[in-house]
Amino acid sequence: MSFGKTTPVLRIFDETKALEFYVDFLGFKIDWQHRFEPNFPLYLQVSRGECVLHLSEHHGDSSPGSALRIETDELEAFQQQLLAKEYKFSHPQIQAMPWGSQDMTISDPFGNRLVFTNAISV
Repeated sequence: MSFGKTTPVLRIFDETKALEFYVDFLGFKIDWQHRFEPNFPLYLQVSRGECVLHLSEHHGDSSPGSALRIETDELEAFQQQLLAKEYKFSHPQIQAMPWGSQDMTISDPFGNRLVFTNAISV
């Protein structure tokens, strides 16, 4: 038995704010977008490396305030990239966690928490 990758769906409420945060600030790229008709809610996929996220304006697709962990092997370099952008809504800091990881938590404009983390060595 095997399982495939997980693709979280995060609720968004404003396309402009979502793209400013996920694309301009975090450096994700838009893979595809979908609307059933013009002026209908947006559903899109963004990715950076092997991290794939779905963002949805559709009611009921997800709850705002979700949290997810995204593993990276270059947490400090990523933090420096983000700080250099001088994004006025976030100044991410790295924290040493009691379970052994280094975590950098960033909230998106819709209350979702993205925790960028290094791998815990076992």
